[in-house]
Amino acid sequence: MGVTRKEASLLIRRRRVSCDDVAVRTAASHVDPATQVVRVNGEVVAWHARRVLMLHKPAGVVTANHDEHDRTVFDLVPPDLRRDLVAVGRLDKDATGLLLLTDDGALVHALTHPKRGIEKVYEVTYEGTLVDPEARFAAGVTLADGTRCRPASFEALAPGRCRLVVHEGRYHQVKRMIAACGGHVTELHRAAVGGLRLDPELAPGAVRPLTDAEIDALDGRD
Repeated sequence: MGVTRKEASLLIRRRRVSCDDVAVRTAASHVDPATQVVRVNGEVVAWHARRVLMLHKPAGVVTANHDEHDRTVFDLVPPDLRRDLVAVGRLDKDATGLLLLTDDGALVHALTHPKRGIEKVYEVTYEGTLVDPEARFAAGVTLADGTRCRPASFEALAPGRCRLVVHEGRYHQVKRMIAACGGHVTELHRAAVGGLRLDPELAPGAVRPLTDAEIDALDGRD
């Protein structure tokens, strides 16, 4: 059964969820699915190990479940692995790099909630001359619409090339930040999320499950 965090909290408040026939009273309760029986509305909930996949997103595919015109990132996933998967954040159609796919709603929340400020690393190719980007990124770039971004890191790699580290995920944020400094993004590649780097051996369009160590790193465990 698939429910949102809000729906799950509502079910718990209404005492519709039980663990070993005892009503669950808080969403913070811990359950061991290997030894305990969870029921929702009296029906046993089948448990399966969560799936977390690393996709090397190529350009030209969209981050969406379905699209009438373009291939989606889920079209790149083998059919037997697609069930209940959602993307952790998104990458634009023309962007490339690390995109995580999972059936674990708690992990999605942990990696995308604005208060967590999860680090995302981008390698960017741009046109134009940027005006004082290091200082402006460190102070928090103000976008064209007046939105103030959180402080970020700008590292020049070569003329027209840079590495950015941001801690939020606003709409078209990297492109808008570069534009606010006088440039235009021509290539955008996400190299890392939350300390997890894109596997250099993973070809564009390829996908693989994360290792236990990689999942632990995302969960904040050593």
